[in-house]
Amino acid sequence: MSLEADGSALYTIQALWTQAREQLDVTTVLLNTAAYAILRMELARTLAGDGGAGHAGERAARMLDLSGPTPDFTAISTGLGVPATRVSTAGELDQALRRAYAEPGPHLIEAIVPPVVSPPSGTAW
Repeated sequence: MSLEADGSALYTIQALWTQAREQLDVTTVLLNTAAYAILRMELARTLAGDGGAGHAGERAARMLDLSGPTPDFTAISTGLGVPATRVSTAGELDQALRRAYAEPGPHLIEAIVPPVVSPPSGTAW
């Protein structure tokens, strides 16, 4: 199994093609927060100690958001030859993992999850 976040997946999505080509028994769980969550967290840490307004400007916040358009990772995965499904609950994830493990070859499970770092109130996040 492989765990991947949506932001970093945009840099490495071509690995799915290799999994399909080589028929690797790899199940990738892609955690979709619709944001560059690690960068958002680091920006929040920086702004917490800036002595200023304490929040990102609209332009900075927009750069860390993965919507408009939101990547459709299940469609991308299918297009690269890897069967994919989208889940949004723990129960759905459990069932998707069981199905993926029961079948040979690669699979992608796109797990829709809440943001790791919630947008501060009064910002564009």
